[in-house]
Amino acid sequence: MAEYTLQVHRLQKKFGSLDAVKDISFEAKKGQIIALLGPNGAGKSTLMNMMSGYLVPTAGEIFVLGKNISTVPIECKSHIGFLPEGAPMYADLSVKRFLLYMAELKCGKAQKPADEVRKVAEAAKIVDVLEQRIETLSKGYQRRVGFAQSILGNPDVLLLDEPTDGLDPNQKVHMRGLITQMGKDKTILISTHLLDEAESICNRIIIIDKGEIKVDGTLDTVLKKTRSSDLDAAFKKLTTLDEKA
Repeated sequence: MAEYTLQVHRLQKKFGSLDAVKDISFEAKKGQIIALLGPNGAGKSTLMNMMSGYLVPTAGEIFVLGKNISTVPIECKSHIGFLPEGAPMYADLSVKRFLLYMAELKCGKAQKPADEVRKVAEAAKIVDVLEQRIETLSKGYQRRVGFAQSILGNPDVLLLDEPTDGLDPNQKVHMRGLITQMGKDKTILISTHLLDEAESICNRIIIIDKGEIKVDGTLDTVLKKTRSSDLDAAFKKLTTLDEKA
């Protein structure tokens, strides 16, 4: 297996004249839980969408387990679980039918989709709503269904865009604990603007602002750099957002 599970090299994304992501590079290994931390509009979701293979970069390359996602997209995507912002789903399907459908797409029938659905439903604590239509669920439950979908097939790389959005305090504690547990044998990237989320579950923090990486390191490293540089204002903005959330 490749030394790095995920490599991002000089990634850029333009939307017309807007530079949403500017020349971003980093590498990630198994066992790392990385927070992509930054204010709204920093480029976090755009970066997530490119790493998942959903958006094509304007420039740059993405490697999953040493293979270029632009060269072998299906193989690379089979190693990625993705919880996008808003987690679009088939609202008229039951939770069980939706997850069975996604399991068949991601895992194939040879891996017994029903067993996969049972495992992820138990992990996400949605067993009690499996027979309900998705459109009848609360935002918190819908988010948990989206998370269950992302972990189907036990992917090596997990991309979670605002994973605790819409969850109540108890649900947030459960979700963060689950991410911590799963992070022991995966590479997990979490896009968030919540400082406490980054502090509580991540062992590495990448601060993104205006489409660029400003700091990359442990929490202690980030605190030192933000307090002693022109990043202090951006860090205070993050803290303010955290307090309002």
